[in-house]
Amino acid sequence: MTNKIRADLVAILALLAFVLTGILSPIEALSGFSNSVVIMIAALFVIGAGILRTGLAQMAGSLLLKYSDDSEKRLFILLLVIVASVGAFMSNTGTVALMLPIVVSIAISIKSSPSKYLIPLSYMASFSGLLTLIASPPNLIVSQMLVDNGYEKLSFFQITPIGIIGVVVGIIYLYFVRNKLLPKRKSATTDVDNKLSAKQLATDYELGGNLFLLKVPAISGLVGKRLAQLKIPATYHLCILKISRKSTEGMNLLPMNFHEMAGPNSFIQEKDRLYIQGSRSNVEKFAFDYNLSIEESSSEADELVSKQLGIAEVLLTPHSSFINETLRSIGFREKYNLNILGINRQGEYVEKDMSKQTLRFGDALLVQGTWDSIELLSRDTRNVVVIGQPKEHASMAAASGKASIAGAIMILMVLLMVLEIFPAVISVLIGAALMILTGCVRNMDDAYGQINWESVVLIGAMLPMATALEKTGGMVLLSEGIIQFMGGLGPLGVLGGIFFITMLFGQFISNTATAVLFAPIGLSAALSIGVSPYPFLIAVAVGASMAFSTPVASPTNALVMTAGGYQFKDFVKIGVPLQFIMLIVMMIAIPILFPL
Repeated sequence: MTNKIRADLVAILALLAFVLTGILSPIEALSGFSNSVVIMIAALFVIGAGILRTGLAQMAGSLLLKYSDDSEKRLFILLLVIVASVGAFMSNTGTVALMLPIVVSIAISIKSSPSKYLIPLSYMASFSGLLTLIASPPNLIVSQMLVDNGYEKLSFFQITPIGIIGVVVGIIYLYFVRNKLLPKRKSATTDVDNKLSAKQLATDYELGGNLFLLKVPAISGLVGKRLAQLKIPATYHLCILKISRKSTEGMNLLPMNFHEMAGPNSFIQEKDRLYIQGSRSNVEKFAFDYNLSIEESSSEADELVSKQLGIAEVLLTPHSSFINETLRSIGFREKYNLNILGINRQGEYVEKDMSKQTLRFGDALLVQGTWDSIELLSRDTRNVVVIGQPKEHASMAAASGKASIAGAIMILMVLLMVLEIFPAVISVLIGAALMILTGCVRNMDDAYGQINWESVVLIGAMLPMATALEKTGGMVLLSEGIIQFMGGLGPLGVLGGIFFITMLFGQFISNTATAVLFAPIGLSAALSIGVSPYPFLIAVAVGASMAFSTPVASPTNALVMTAGGYQFKDFVKIGVPLQFIMLIVMMIAIPILFPL
């Protein structure tokens, strides 16, 4: 609670304490890391990256903004309603992982802090777990408990009225506290908005009007020749930056345009498209001489960036060996396999005769080439500093235009989970693998880089706590004591006691573990006082899902903690009042809908 030690380290220390004191064996202590929930969360980060990289999150956010009519209040409510609707048919963890990039994209687009939206996202996903039987593990656990003891199982929508009440109360509460209790912190997630984009770089270096797209017909004299034979820079004062042609090369399963960085050994083929930098008059003369057609390009930034090629800004370090040298003398292109598109010298942009310019400290170079070459250049820290994150830009470029593919993968995953064709974790892993195979996520390295390992370690290390509490008998002792204490108030008092203790322990262990431990206690309490077990087991399912007051209460809270830049006290401040409101509401609603 002090937040002086990172949450994941605290979880590891707790895990070690259980082993060192003999409460858990090493196998039991490490069992959380083999739990399907942990694997599923890691895979969901990959799916979330695909949704964000392809622009699907931005498209969904734009659609939400359109229907909210630029009203922040309407947007907030609409967002929570959509989260509840999605969460009714899949796990709350899956719901948050899928919606998180969309919510962050919306927050950035309206210049707001994601922290205003991510705790409500997590809470509403928990409420949505009460809308259908399959939406939350506790629902399935209490339903099975009824079957095992000779009662009718819960139907698919039997718990839905309770869920609707929870969703409505949750939306009303969050609506009124959103500007008072929710923090407005900048999180690491918003940094993506501050990175220099290719479009911004193209604008800064005044490339507009200097980049042209030429198509090579079969009759052109360029076909079948190497660029070294043509001597285009010397004859026409033009620089061919890249060659684009149709290809199905690479690991990508779908047809794509292959972009090759132009070099002396590049061969020109029929139907190639050449991207050339230079003046219009020189380009027109070159096109006339070789029977080329000049086509309109969409924008400089779009044409300079692709899955294979990109641009970046490079600064010279104070001790760079490039200072007082020319690009030609240092053999920059040959050494790094990169083109120089422009030089920024104290705000003035040099684009002509760059190879003859003597470089000075403070110069910034705009380079173009393969993403791998740009990454290699970034390692030469003695001579240059590459601004921004080439890997991030490469991933965004690789996924560009694949929003529909990412959407189809997401729909397929949800259908597999709803129809229960495979276990939920397998459905999610299928989605993650498809994101990589279709290029929505650039490659395996990119996929690993998108996983928030802090959240994975935190949840994996906390799961064995339920085993420790069960083995020591402490939970049963406390719960039975509360039942005895509340027994004098009649069946409603015992029901309230069961709900409260379930909700209390649900703040520290998973809702699944809480339901497993308290379902038999709830059933036993109901039978001992001679009332229907249904309201008691419904109280266990609902109480286990009311995980609002700590970041470790639910995987969804852990997921949004890092993304929103939250602290432990934020969950306490917002969650505790909501817990007591729900206690009062559910003690009225449950006996009415499920009579004692």
